[in-house]
Amino acid sequence: MPSSPQPDTQSDTLSTTATAIAPGSIGNVAVGYDVLGGAFDAVHDRVHIERIETPTVEIASITGCVTELPRRPQANTATVGLLALVADRDLPYGFRVHIHKGIPLSSGIGGSAASAVAAMKAAQVLVDPPLTDDEVLHYALQGEQIASGAMHGDNVVPMVYGGVALTRSLDPLDVVPIAVPDGLYAVLVHPHMQISTRSARSVLPDAVPVHIAVQQSANLAALVAGCAQNDLSLIGRSLHDVMIEPHRAGLIPGFDAVQAAARDAGALGGSISGAGPSVFAWCPDEATAHRAGAAMRRAFATEDLDADVWTAPVASEGAQRTDAPVEA
Repeated sequence: MPSSPQPDTQSDTLSTTATAIAPGSIGNVAVGYDVLGGAFDAVHDRVHIERIETPTVEIASITGCVTELPRRPQANTATVGLLALVADRDLPYGFRVHIHKGIPLSSGIGGSAASAVAAMKAAQVLVDPPLTDDEVLHYALQGEQIASGAMHGDNVVPMVYGGVALTRSLDPLDVVPIAVPDGLYAVLVHPHMQISTRSARSVLPDAVPVHIAVQQSANLAALVAGCAQNDLSLIGRSLHDVMIEPHRAGLIPGFDAVQAAARDAGALGGSISGAGPSVFAWCPDEATAHRAGAAMRRAFATEDLDADVWTAPVASEGAQRTDAPVEA
């Protein structure tokens, strides 16, 4: 599990304001439903927090690509964890929160989780003792839960720790970082439509046939082995979701053509990112990622869907504190 040292506050005086960014994520990475995820730092949410004198949590502003979000702190993913923190530590003070959304909601890129992670990463240095990264994760998961209806780590865990991470268990916490080959790039294509996590979960069956579970387990194990052995061919053969993708593909117009376009352009493989509708592919290098992204966008265009295309290293950084405040 990643180490979680106490952060350095760089001062004997407790900070009164802090800002943090959290990256998007590629949930499931095709074969690791709810347990495997990767940070994707081409897009971010940013949260700025000010300490206030009363033990409450307030949402002062919501800006960016999404502004119609709950204003009640009990219903917003960025503030649920802060409320729990105030209660758990019986703090005599609270927090005023400014949220800037850079990640579209219901896009399969972890937009709800990113706000939760950015908020807790900012709050990390506003309490004494400072939060460990494991505590940041603990509180961010509570925000993720209200958005998706379930507590799972495939988005939040890589956002906190960076890179690709396997969550073996949330209770007790057992996170396994997955090293990936140097130069590996991800491309993520977001068609201009929405699929909520709850809707995407509703199409899944209650039971999975044994032979499907066996094949999915083999693909997940082989993907991890391929990463450990720097075996790009094995990684490509393993990025094949036989358990979840068949049920969700029909929610995304042109999915089969988009997936085929990525492979034809040289991608190792790919699938639906999180709950969708975004589609991702892992590529051997940055140039291939750009080529695959253009091909995937063209495939969506045949369905009269415009799409955003982003690329980032598979080994993307996790949440970071920054001096840049949220713009009002």
